[in-house]
Amino acid sequence: MKCLLLTLGLALVCGIQAIVVPQTMESLDLQKVAGTWHSMAMVASDISLLDAETTTLRVYVQELRPTPEGNLEIVLRKWEDNRCVEKKVFAEKTERAAKFNINYLEENEVFVLDTDYENYLFFCMENTDAPEQRLMCQYLARTLKVDTEVMEKFNRAVETLPVHIRLFFNPMQVEEQCRV
Repeated sequence: MKCLLLTLGLALVCGIQAIVVPQTMESLDLQKVAGTWHSMAMVASDISLLDAETTTLRVYVQELRPTPEGNLEIVLRKWEDNRCVEKKVFAEKTERAAKFNINYLEENEVFVLDTDYENYLFFCMENTDAPEQRLMCQYLARTLKVDTEVMEKFNRAVETLPVHIRLFFNPMQVEEQCRV
């Protein structure tokens, strides 16, 4: 009987495949994240989220706009119907300063992992309603300059995630990303 319970307990522990998301920031000054950003790197838990230019979460953040109510408007670009289109995503504040609820495709949460406000911002979009908990994270930069230290920091921030695809962009690729 003890072996049966041990086996059952081990099967339950091994069978749980939830994504362990790194800690988000405790505080976030929305006014300091406002402005222009460039997508420098993307990672995802499912290869189908980023494998082609037109996939669902291959989006290029262009600007973050805080609202007076403490919410966040995210202006992004995405390939659709063989052209680049601009989209606006409304991120509604939650009780946690660096976490927002959104309604973009099936994704329902956006959270900031880390930022220094002046150079980089790491964020993730997660669909917690999906059985496989799909996740995509990005490294945003204020300039087109590649910062290897920040890239390494981004890699460390997402290393605990079950990432199956990684995309890194050089300055020329960032400059050529989807333009409206």
